[in-house]
Amino acid sequence: MTFRNRLRLFAVSGLALFTVSASLPPAAASGAPEARHPKGGGLSATIRYTEYGIPHIVAKDYANLGFGTGWAQAADQVCTLADGFVTVRGERSKFFGPDAAPDFSLSSATTNLSSDLFFRGVRESGTVERLLKVPAPAGPSREAKESMRGFAAGYNAWLAQNRHRITDPACRGASWVRPITALDMAAHGFALSVLGGQGRAVDGITATRPPTVAPPATGVTPEEAAAAAERLLSTQNADMGSNAVAFRGSTTANGRGLLLGNPHYPWDGGRRFWQSQQTIPGELNVAGGSLLGSTTISIGHNADVAWSHTVATGVPLNLHQLTLDPADPTVYLVDGKPERMTQRTVTVPVKDGAPVTRTQWWTRYGPVVTAFGAALPLPWTATTAYALNDPNATNLRAADTALGFSKARSTAGIERSLHRSQGLPWVNTIAADRSGNSFFSQAQVLPRITDELAARCSTPLGQATYPSAGLAVLDGSKASCALGSDRDAVQPGIFGPGRMPTLKNAPYVENSNDSAWLANADGPLTGYERVFGTVATQRSIRTRGAIEDVAAMAERGRLRVGDLQRQQLANRAPTGDLVAADVAQWCAALPGGTAVGSDGAAVDVSAACPVLRRWDRSVDHDSRGALLFDRFWRKATAGVPAAELWKVPFDAADPVRTPRGIDTAAPGLSRALADTVTELRAARIALDAPLGKHQFVVRNGKRIPVGGGTESLGVWNKIEPVWNPAAGGYTEVSAGSSYIQAVGWDDSRCPVARTLLTYSQSSNPNSPHYSDQTRLFSDGRWVTSRFCEKDIARSPQLRVVRVHERR
Repeated sequence: MTFRNRLRLFAVSGLALFTVSASLPPAAASGAPEARHPKGGGLSATIRYTEYGIPHIVAKDYANLGFGTGWAQAADQVCTLADGFVTVRGERSKFFGPDAAPDFSLSSATTNLSSDLFFRGVRESGTVERLLKVPAPAGPSREAKESMRGFAAGYNAWLAQNRHRITDPACRGASWVRPITALDMAAHGFALSVLGGQGRAVDGITATRPPTVAPPATGVTPEEAAAAAERLLSTQNADMGSNAVAFRGSTTANGRGLLLGNPHYPWDGGRRFWQSQQTIPGELNVAGGSLLGSTTISIGHNADVAWSHTVATGVPLNLHQLTLDPADPTVYLVDGKPERMTQRTVTVPVKDGAPVTRTQWWTRYGPVVTAFGAALPLPWTATTAYALNDPNATNLRAADTALGFSKARSTAGIERSLHRSQGLPWVNTIAADRSGNSFFSQAQVLPRITDELAARCSTPLGQATYPSAGLAVLDGSKASCALGSDRDAVQPGIFGPGRMPTLKNAPYVENSNDSAWLANADGPLTGYERVFGTVATQRSIRTRGAIEDVAAMAERGRLRVGDLQRQQLANRAPTGDLVAADVAQWCAALPGGTAVGSDGAAVDVSAACPVLRRWDRSVDHDSRGALLFDRFWRKATAGVPAAELWKVPFDAADPVRTPRGIDTAAPGLSRALADTVTELRAARIALDAPLGKHQFVVRNGKRIPVGGGTESLGVWNKIEPVWNPAAGGYTEVSAGSSYIQAVGWDDSRCPVARTLLTYSQSSNPNSPHYSDQTRLFSDGRWVTSRFCEKDIARSPQLRVVRVHERR
C-alpha cells in the first residue's frame, strides 16, 4: 500500500480527521545538522491516537517522522522536554538560580551552576557540532540527523500553536519554554551518552583549580578509595536498573521466541519513557518506549523481533594519573615531553546576579577532574592531577543503533546493528524473534582497558580500584599506556564487538543488572575483561530470584505471553523466601517478647512475630506483613556486610542459592525489629496492614495503590518508594518498573504484545493520560498493543490528527 493510499484509508475510517497547522519559529532552523527542507515545503505527519493516548505516527521519511514524534512528545511532555533543553543549553542558573539542585536526568551535577558550567562548556567548545560532521558509521547517519531536524521542527510547531494553551502548572507561562534547534536535540543525545562518564563527574570537572598551595591531605587510602569507587559504580544510576529475559523457541508453546522487558527508570524527570509507534511505509514499522527527547524507539518490537535493555556493569570511563611539570601544574609530561593543558573558560548567566566565570582544564585524555563522587577526592597537587577518559564523549551513534533495531528482522539483525554502529553507552541488549531465537550481548561503548594493560599501567590507586570496582587508573606519563584499538571498533580506544560478552540461543537469557556471567546459569559467560564486570562473584537477590523464576519457566516449557505477564506482576519477594520464616521463629523466641531499640528502650515486638510468620512472601496490594518486613529488612541490612548476615557464605559453584541462612545472632537484627515496630506504631500503621494501604501514589488527589518492592527484597517488579510516615507510609515512587513489554508471535503477521507504561504518557496533571496506565498497573491489567493496521482501525478511541508546518 502506498503512503498516499494509506492516508486515504485513514481519512475514510469513519472518524473525524483533524488538521493542525502551525508556523515554524525562525529559531528552529539555526544549528540544524542540515538546514534544507524536503521538496514541497514544510514537514508533516499523521498521528493516530488509540487507547491511553498512545500515538501511531506515520510519515513518508525520517525528517517527517521526527516531526510527528517531536509534535506528539511536546503535546504530552512539553514541560519535561523544555527543562531538559534548558539543561543542555547551560541556562539553568539563568532561569532557576545557581544554587538549586537540578534533577539527575542528564548528569550528576549537584547545583544548576555546576550543570551549566559543564553543558555550556560543551556547547561553546563545538563538541557536538564536530561529532555531527563525523561520517557514519563513526558518526550519526543522515537518517539520524534528519530525525533530529524533524523533531525540533515538530516540537516548535506544536509550541507555536499551543504556547498560550499549556495547562501543565510545571511550565505554564514560563519564559524558559522556547523553540529548540536540531543542535539542541544532538546535545541532548550527547548528554545521555556521557551520563555514565563525564556526566557522572560534572562537579569534579567544573570545580578544577590549579594548585597555588599544597592541598590538605585527603586521608583517603587506596583501599578506602577502592571501596568508595565500588560504592559509586555499583550505584552509578541508583534510579536506573532493569530486568529482561528472552526465551528460545524450544521453551515456548509454538516454537517462537518470547521477550519480557522490565526497565527500572525514574518516574519523574527527563529519563521517563514515552510510548508510540513509528511508521515509514516500506522502510520501518516499530512500537515501544522512547526516552523523552529521543527520536527513536529505545525499547520495543516490530513484526519480527523484540528487544529490551538493562543497565550494564561495564565501567564506561577510566582515569589517567598525570605527572606534572614541577615548574607549572598546568603542564603534564608524556614520555618526558611537556604538554600544556587546554583551558576552557565558561561564563554562565545567573538569575538576579552577576555572571559566573570558571575555567576547566583539558588534556589529551579528557578533562582534569578533582573528585569522582563526594567520597573519592582526586586532588590536583603540584606534582599530580587526574584526567577522565570517556569514550562516549565521541559517541553520537545511539540513534543509529536504535534505528537498526527498529528495522531488524531477527536477533541476527539486532546483532548486526550493534556491530555496525556500536552506539550503546551503558546498557546490555536482550532480544527474541519470531523464528525462536534468543540473544544477549553486553555490547556497550567501553574504554579498551584490558586486564593486561591494567596490570602493566595501573598506578597504586588503580591497583586498588580496578580489581574491586573495574575503575582503571592508568599512568598518564607513558605513551605505552594508551588504550590502543581493536580492528573491529568504529572508534579508537574502545572494545570491538568481538570482545563483547554475548550469548545466542540459550533456552533463556536473562539480566537483572549484574554482570554477564549468569546470563544463563547453566552456561556461564567467562573470559571477558574486568572492566565489563565480574565473574564468580556474589549476585544480587534480584538476580538470584530472577534466575530461579526464569529457569523454572524454561524447564516447564510451553510458555506463552501470558506467562510473561504473570512473571512481571507475581510480586514474589525472594528475600522473604530466604529469611522470613527464620526471622519469625527467632522473633517468637525473644525473651519476654521484647527487643531493645536504637534509643536503648525495650520494645514489645511480640505482635510482629505472627505477622511475619503469616506473611505470604509477596508484595501485592493485599499482602499483610510485607510493609513490616520491608521496613525491618532495610534497617537490618543498612551498612551491614553480607558476611555478618548469612550462615552459609557465597559459593561460586552455587551462586543462585548462596549466601543463605539468616544469622539471627547478627548484630543489629534485634535493634532493627524494635525500631521498625516503634516506627510503624508512631505512624499509626498496623503491623499487619495490607501493603496497598500504605504503598501508593497520589494522582489528582486520589490514592492509587502500587504493588512491587525494593531492590533489597529482590522483587522482579521493582519499585523504589518514598517513605513519608506522616502522610501514610510510602506515598510516591521515585523509580522502578516503567515501560514494560511482553512480546511473542503467532502464525499471523501481527506480534502478540502486551505493554504497560506504569506512570502513564503525560506528567501534566490536567491530561487525561496523567494516570490512566498507572491505574492499570495498580490493578494488574495490561494494554493490548495495536500494532497492525486492522487493530489500529478498530480502536474505539481512534483519533486521527494531521500535523504540518505552515511555510
